Amino acid sequence: MSALRRLVAANRRACNRLAARYPGFFGYPSYHDELRARVERDLEKGLGPVLEAGGIDRPMLARDAGYRYDGLDIEEKPSCHEIYDRFFVQSIEDPIPERYGVILSMTLLEHVPDNAAAARQIHDALLPGGATHHYVPSKGHPYALILRLVGPRWQKRLIGALRTAESAAITGYPTFFDHCSVRQMARLLREAGFEDVDLRCFYRANDYFAFLVPAFVLATAFENLCRALGWSYFASGFVISGRKPQET
Repeated sequence: MSALRRLVAANRRACNRLAARYPGFFGYPSYHDELRARVERDLEKGLGPVLEAGGIDRPMLARDAGYRYDGLDIEEKPSCHEIYDRFFVQSIEDPIPERYGVILSMTLLEHVPDNAAAARQIHDALLPGGATHHYVPSKGHPYALILRLVGPRWQKRLIGALRTAESAAITGYPTFFDHCSVRQMARLLREAGFEDVDLRCFYRANDYFAFLVPAFVLATAFENLCRALGWSYFASGFVISGRKPQET
């Protein structure tokens, strides 16, 4: 292990100890739990089938006899065809070949170059009264500002050097953060035809700064300040939902 990796590993262990000892300062509710709860409420209402975009071999849900569960991504792995009932290899910006009651994604839309096109395709692919739910990392958070500054070429190198091997294996895809702010994404959904647009902000992405204890503490303090003041632009991300109107 290189000296840099040993230093990063030591700092990450120290950050984990701090987070465990002071959960009130370093902890925050899970966006994953919020997103899943929204999806499950719609499934309880009988909305289905379901499409998860960008989940590849890490799906949020499990195949269930009660509804069809399809996947969509720009790449595939052999397990994708076992995890989902059907799997489509394409961009969310392109026409979706089936119709769904629920379409969801988690940490996908920041990687999409044209989210206006994505919103239109999602709307077109939903059945009347269907719902869409997404967790979107926000372009105003410090880690997003750094990624946007360094560009795609250096993003993967930095992530590989400063994050854990597990995190580096599932991150590092090019990020564009197109319309990835609370106001811009809500406007996109409404312009695409969605109603009942609803969102919740989250303020915790300090793990990106756990390579150095002072950076971890400062990032967390900044997140806590933004949460207290309601500065949604600087949120680490947000869960956003919309519903396709019922056709008359």
